[in-house]
Amino acid sequence: MASVRGLMLIADIGGYTEYMSTHRMSLAHAQVNTGRLLERVIDAAPGLELVEVEGDAAFLYREAGSTAPDDLVREVTQLAAAMHRAFHVEREYVARNLCPCSGCKEAANLTLKFVAHVGEVATQTIRDRLKLVGIDVILVHRLLKNPVPVREYVLLSEELYGTGASTVSDQVHEVAPELEGIGTVRAFYVDVAGLDEGAPPLPAPTVRGRLVRTAYAAGAGLPYMFGRRRRELQGAAGA
Repeated sequence: MASVRGLMLIADIGGYTEYMSTHRMSLAHAQVNTGRLLERVIDAAPGLELVEVEGDAAFLYREAGSTAPDDLVREVTQLAAAMHRAFHVEREYVARNLCPCSGCKEAANLTLKFVAHVGEVATQTIRDRLKLVGIDVILVHRLLKNPVPVREYVLLSEELYGTGASTVSDQVHEVAPELEGIGTVRAFYVDVAGLDEGAPPLPAPTVRGRLVRTAYAAGAGLPYMFGRRRRELQGAAGA
């Protein structure tokens, strides 16, 4: 396995657990809608490679090489702003489609946050899929549990923030999360909303777009619904 300096970014949907706690049809649509939201988020970061979709989160990566800290911080904040915007555009379509189920309507409560880190990672390819291992991979995932008080943010590790402080120095706040197996670390966060200031308002959903999302949720949700039903029947038969 080769060891490289890598930039790691996790885009994590907030409110996911509560959102998925619904009845059968709503759960099917909730799964479909979550997948669609993550697709839009991933598409908004073409410079990063998708390592894995981890339930309600997308783990993205690129080799950082000798990229200067200022440039890395600027890249992360610009990507986060673009991904956040793409998420909210699609979330509005999902929440305003014509399906009355809670799996669609309650999508309006979902949020998006990011954690980012730069460090040494070992890379390997298994069945054409990139895999990352190393303590820095563990660290970026552990950063998801933190004391940041805002709902939507970008959290930068101390290693990433580094001398890139000037990029977001007027908006940044420091926290010191205790990470399991690692200890207390310093990290720095900014409110995502502050990164998108000056951008035009989000476009209102079109009628055609709402119809398309309604049809998509109805059609794509069927395999989830019937798959769940089959598992319930199999479980009952084996009881």
